[in-house]
Amino acid sequence: MAFFLRKTHPRDPLTVDMTGIRMGERLLQVGADDDRLPGTLAAKVGLSGENAMVVADAAGAHLAERAARRAGVLMPVHTGLAPLPFAADHFDLAVVHSRHGLLSGLDAALRRTLLAEVRRVVRPGGRVIVFERGAAEGLARLLSTDSGADPESYRSAGGAETPLREAGFKPVRLLAERNGVRFVEGLKSSS
Repeated sequence: MAFFLRKTHPRDPLTVDMTGIRMGERLLQVGADDDRLPGTLAAKVGLSGENAMVVADAAGAHLAERAARRAGVLMPVHTGLAPLPFAADHFDLAVVHSRHGLLSGLDAALRRTLLAEVRRVVRPGGRVIVFERGAAEGLARLLSTDSGADPESYRSAGGAETPLREAGFKPVRLLAERNGVRFVEGLKSSS
């Protein structure tokens, strides 16, 4: 008898639906965790929308470019997390791909700078969604020696919620935690 552990698939409808991205919107993606999800999200904005991606290094750029090719979308990829090469108040939505620890792996100063830059380029009334690691569930939790979650110090400090609040996003809330992924949303209020 074989057991198969379900991992969150990048095209899992829950993951894509959590963004609420719609055709015609302007989407910024930060970080690249896999070679499918960034392309899938970029395709959601359609020809009438706009998308761009920012990654930390050449390996992330390669992953993002492969995601764009797989999805058949044009997605400019910029290397370097800060400063972001975009005008203020430009994007409707920013998605931070941190399932492999992008935010928790940054030192506190760079994390603050990155999220302040994300806030700068998101329009008033726009949102940021962070996908980050959560605790393993079900059988995966029982069989795993590592929960797969971000470091305890990062989680005990509030995970993505705390740095999003510090960057000025209000309100900030945990949308869901499913299949080992936490979905955290922050709003750039218009005031």
